[in-house]
Amino acid sequence: MLAAVFRGPGDLDVTEIETPEAGPGEVVVRVGANTVCGTDVRILRGEKTRGVEPPVVLGHELAGHIAEVGRGVEGYEVGAPVAMYPLLQCGRCFYCLRGMENVCEHLRIFGNVENGGLAEYVRLPARAVERGNLFVAREERPIEELALAEPLACCVNGLEKYRVEVGDTVVILGAGPIGLLHLQLALLSGAREVIVSNPSEPRRRFAERLGATVTVDPRAEDLPEVVRERTGGRGADAAVICIGKPELVNEALRLVRKGGRVNAFAGLSGAGWAEVEANLIHYNEVLLSGGSNCRRRDFETAMRLIEERRIDTAAMVTDRFPLAEAARAIERSSRSDGMKVAVMP
Repeated sequence: MLAAVFRGPGDLDVTEIETPEAGPGEVVVRVGANTVCGTDVRILRGEKTRGVEPPVVLGHELAGHIAEVGRGVEGYEVGAPVAMYPLLQCGRCFYCLRGMENVCEHLRIFGNVENGGLAEYVRLPARAVERGNLFVAREERPIEELALAEPLACCVNGLEKYRVEVGDTVVILGAGPIGLLHLQLALLSGAREVIVSNPSEPRRRFAERLGATVTVDPRAEDLPEVVRERTGGRGADAAVICIGKPELVNEALRLVRKGGRVNAFAGLSGAGWAEVEANLIHYNEVLLSGGSNCRRRDFETAMRLIEERRIDTAAMVTDRFPLAEAARAIERSSRSDGMKVAVMP
């Protein structure tokens, strides 16, 4: 089969590799779509090395149809449309036992360690099948939209940390795919206003189409002043950092009111250092949280939101590439004039 194999920074080899077969307890999925994540861009550029073990087939946002079911597997039928939860957790460590499987001490991720979705087929080992990593679609949706269950699930996990209450004002820093998913979740949760900041005009227009109350170009406008004007001088109830820029941590802390919530959702390159003005947290009693990966319960929620059309995933897939052009697809996803890029074998 054809697959996009990551061999090291800057080296993505689209080549023929052995087609997987389903052994006892295993399932093979024929990939219909794998949407490109910013993490894929960072891996290929060499900006993310932690937890990545080349050579490996990239891709962790995938959906397709069951191609083969191994002996002893029940509950899955050949041809069924599925999306795949891409985390393999141990189920036994301190964190797994406390409902934090997304930060398992022995975590293995498809597309980082296990071969992922930038291929014609992907094999789920028995442990993944047994733990329920495959989610069967209940409603018919385009396969590239089902692939967005993974990034949406990560945002659902983040939303639990920064909470949105009815009537809240929320600031989203960044209008890429993740920022726009947070925008939609905030509105769905009852936010009265969602202010989206991004320097790209096409992305600001995209945010407006999806319901943003106000969009701001931070290069030309005073974002803190806009937030003060919209909140009677208090500040926003919550702010979500959806761009991996260290300086945005302090900016977000200054944008929220006393007792406000800030979520550092985007990962930073390298060691991830950001200088934080801790007194903003201390004196204003601001809650600062992170958001990493997702849990199976988040994935379940994301699947149902997509199937019920509560989240506009159709608008978010703006580009489609064949598998042979996987490198171009990853490069395309790093530009600001599109949104989500799907590789469709």
